[in-house]
Amino acid sequence: MKPFLKWAGGKYRLLNRIRERLPRGTRLIEPFVGSAAVWLNTDYPRALLADNNRDLIQLYQTLQKYGAAFIEYCRSYFVPENNVAERYYALRQRFNSTEDPWEKSALFLYLNRHGYNGLCRYNGTGAFNVPFGRYRQPYFPEEEMYYFAEKAKTAEFVWEDFRAVMSSAKAGDVIYCDPPYVPLSSTANFTGYSAGGFDWRDQKDLAMWAENLAKQGIPVLISNHATDFTENIYVHRGALLDYFDVQRFISCDGNHRQVAHELLALFAESKE
Repeated sequence: MKPFLKWAGGKYRLLNRIRERLPRGTRLIEPFVGSAAVWLNTDYPRALLADNNRDLIQLYQTLQKYGAAFIEYCRSYFVPENNVAERYYALRQRFNSTEDPWEKSALFLYLNRHGYNGLCRYNGTGAFNVPFGRYRQPYFPEEEMYYFAEKAKTAEFVWEDFRAVMSSAKAGDVIYCDPPYVPLSSTANFTGYSAGGFDWRDQKDLAMWAENLAKQGIPVLISNHATDFTENIYVHRGALLDYFDVQRFISCDGNHRQVAHELLALFAESKE
């Protein structure tokens, strides 16, 4: 099942490759859950799903708690009169000012489906600032939301830093990490999906946590760009690396693609 949110760097197209490398376990932990594509398409009995984006987690918690009633409320925003720039920017402003969880969660979905390229981006003060997307008829993901709500009955959603989430891991858990990727150049920095970003120290800390948990018998699989930096920090910590290429769209022009070199780093106890 596809996620109900658009999400930059989402893993839906890489599911087979990821699932092949995820060990068995009784609980899946995702410290960077994003659109939740991996969790939605695996069959772990339980899940602990976290992200540093508070708005994202609040949406998931609201859908989990209210189900069909919340889905119908979200549908009310997907009407032609809301699919114009003036109305979009008014609702974006409302999203940035409201503290009501129900309203803010529905508006997060609205902005995700009506905003430019489905981006999730905030400015320096923490305000959502993605421009209007100008789609003819934004898709309302009813089926996907119902599937999510049903599967969420065995999941826990938390707004936490990855360190706090990983520190709660125990025997039987399997951890999949899809952190903001290491930039391929000094200008290719796409870490603004939540306030505060994700820097080099965070990347190193993640590798350290993965190594330490693997030594405790808790496997960790990490996705990232294949760069000298990521290769060094993962190999140094004892990970096994798997490389592959991914076709990426550049901007909104589907006729121009580039190949991105990515890797999966598996931290696990040696069987020898």
